[in-house]
Amino acid sequence: MWYLYGIVFLAGIANAVQPGQNATLAKGFSQPLIAGLVVGIGAAVTILVLGLVSGRMAWPTQQEVTSIPWWAWFGGLLGGVVVVTQLLIARQIGAGAFLGLLVTAGVVTSILLDHFGWVGFAVHPATLWRIVGGILMIGGVVLVAVF
Repeated sequence: MWYLYGIVFLAGIANAVQPGQNATLAKGFSQPLIAGLVVGIGAAVTILVLGLVSGRMAWPTQQEVTSIPWWAWFGGLLGGVVVVTQLLIARQIGAGAFLGLLVTAGVVTSILLDHFGWVGFAVHPATLWRIVGGILMIGGVVLVAVF
C-alpha cells in the first residue's frame, strides 16, 4: 500500500510542472484555449492507453450509468476549469503562488468534504489537528504568494 503514496507523490510533482507546460503551450497559440483542447486530448489518450494496457477499460452498462448520482458527471467540467486556470493565470502569478493556492484550497475544501462525507467520500472528522493543518497551509500560501 505504501507504493500508492509514491505514485501520489509523483503525481504531485506532475501537478507542479503541468501548469507551466500548459501555460507555455497556450502562449504559443493565438487562441490560448486551443491548448486546453490539446491537453484534454492528451489526457484522454493517456487514459485510453493505460485502460487498454491494464485491462481496466470497458463501456459501462446502462445500470451503472443510471446508478451514478447526477453531480458525479461534472468532474470533467471541474477538471476543465483547472486546466483553463493553468492556461490563463499560472504564468502571471507564478508557480509557487499558483500551486500553493490550488493545493491549499484543495486541502481546506477536502477537510470539509471528509468531515461531512460529501461527494462520495467516507466521513473523516475535522479534528483540531486537521483544522490546524489547514490554517497552517493558508499561512504558508500567504507567505509564498505575498512575500
